[in-house]
Amino acid sequence: INAEYMGIVLEELKRIIEASEILKEDDQNWPEPDRVGRQELEIVLGNEHISFNTTKIGSLIDVQNSQDPDGLRIFYYLVQDLKSLVFSLIGLHFKIKPI
Repeated sequence: INAEYMGIVLEELKRIIEASEILKEDDQNWPEPDRVGRQELEIVLGNEHISFNTTKIGSLIDVQNSQDPDGLRIFYYLVQDLKSLVFSLIGLHFKIKPI
């Protein structure tokens, strides 16, 4: 990413995180990591610093069967949104060719 676009990308990242309202969640009742795997997300946004840790989520059925389906659903969709952003940026990087 060119330096001129870095600020735009960071603002979009911040917007996605804030819109998800993940900072209001707590992973206390989420499934613990196990032999299947683990997912971790650490967010530092302004004065907020929070870490989330759960088992690998295979599908929404895993989310619905958890003790905190609402909170885990927010986490699940945020991770999907962040993956989409990253893959879009990677795709743009390889598609744009300078003339």
